[in-house]
Amino acid sequence: MVSGAAAAAAAGYQIYVTNERSGDLSVIDGATNDVIATIPVGKRPRGIHVSPDGKTIYVAVSGSPISGPPDPSAKGKPASTKNQADDDDVAAADKAADGIAVVDVAGKKFIRKLDAGSDPEEFDLSKNGSQIYNSNEDTKSATVINIAARKIEHVIPVGQEPEGVTTTPDGKFFYVTCEALGDVYVIDTASYNIAGHLNVLGRPRSVAFMPDGKIALVPSESVGQLNIIDTATYQVVKTVDSPVGSRPMRVRVAPDGNKIYVSNGRGGTISVFDGHGYALLDTIHVGTRPWGIAISPDGKRLYSANGPSNDVSVVDLTTDKEIARVKAGSSPWGVVIVPTTP
Repeated sequence: MVSGAAAAAAAGYQIYVTNERSGDLSVIDGATNDVIATIPVGKRPRGIHVSPDGKTIYVAVSGSPISGPPDPSAKGKPASTKNQADDDDVAAADKAADGIAVVDVAGKKFIRKLDAGSDPEEFDLSKNGSQIYNSNEDTKSATVINIAARKIEHVIPVGQEPEGVTTTPDGKFFYVTCEALGDVYVIDTASYNIAGHLNVLGRPRSVAFMPDGKIALVPSESVGQLNIIDTATYQVVKTVDSPVGSRPMRVRVAPDGNKIYVSNGRGGTISVFDGHGYALLDTIHVGTRPWGIAISPDGKRLYSANGPSNDVSVVDLTTDKEIARVKAGSSPWGVVIVPTTP
């Protein structure tokens, strides 16, 4: 496994990985890279987040059939122009399987499933951990779920094929990316009104924020770009090209804000950008089609979920090199870090 020095550097947390095809979570020990538990959660688990107190994991599960990725020659054109409610896949979906699975961290077990509307894929939590902000891809909406009451409190119409959802650092807004036509919506968490709207090219898949919340980062998969967005004006102030062949998916920011990491899907790499000028600094080779990525609390490790190769890459961020691969379940998709020590 890992050396004693590396194990010491990585101790104090566990890595939870959603496995889209096997319907479970793999739990990896951060000190040894051993899979220490496998937790069944339901059909097609994708988005995953941990509660602020570290005691609960939430996972988006869906009964909608898995479809293949779009033609890589899309070049920023809309991924779809039809209403997904009319799609044959939706008719074949097991809607009873849709929801947010709730997992107890201490017991490593599934507890219950929350109603989350149709086909949940990605979501985020309110800063106090009382609500879930969730995207519903096939109904062009976002839902707000009251966790304690176990019910949907608000449904907010957005654009076609909403996917990425992230809460701003101050908790006052959450952003929703809509991959079909490139819409990005900003929703006020007090009123649930749409506070802002902008458009980017080529399938925006996720959202991340710089630590001070002044900049949002949205990748455009089909055109291989990272959009730098001013959160005060909701304007794209800069676009940065990824390496040729990249399909940028998930963005994460180092805890100190000095570097930005972007998973590149079929490019099989992680791009490293400067957190100040946004220049491309490095390219890290990982497993096949990395999607979800997460950074350890100390900023020393990055973990990527590599779907087709059924494994998780462990990257040393001091050298920008992959140092291990950990076998997970079938088709790893999302990753979250859960601290195990204060």
